[in-house]
Amino acid sequence: VQLQASGGGLVQAGGSLRLSCAGAGRTNYVMGWFRQTPGKQREFVAGITYNWGTTVYADSVKGRFTISRDKAKRMMYLQMNSLKAEDTAVYYCAARNGDITTETSGYGYWGQGTQVTVSS
Repeated sequence: VQLQASGGGLVQAGGSLRLSCAGAGRTNYVMGWFRQTPGKQREFVAGITYNWGTTVYADSVKGRFTISRDKAKRMMYLQMNSLKAEDTAVYYCAARNGDITTETSGYGYWGQGTQVTVSS
């Protein structure tokens, strides 16, 4: 499984960005978005089951971020609205074959990161 994340950039607080992850199409897989800031561990942001579209979100992004997938295009997305300075991080897409989990160690496939910077 090869994943490629894109869509990061610089945005003002309160603005929106949409991240994309190519190569996301695998039956029975779970796809996820994680983020990491310097000196901190990588943290779970959102996850989605490829088959049924069941979603899970970190409390910090609930109501602001929306994860989705397009089976036909083998793409996964993260729509980020009402962005805050604390959302600034490198965002990674990831995949695993199994049940949905928020544990970073549970994902075996990773794309390269895309930088999101939110200015306050």
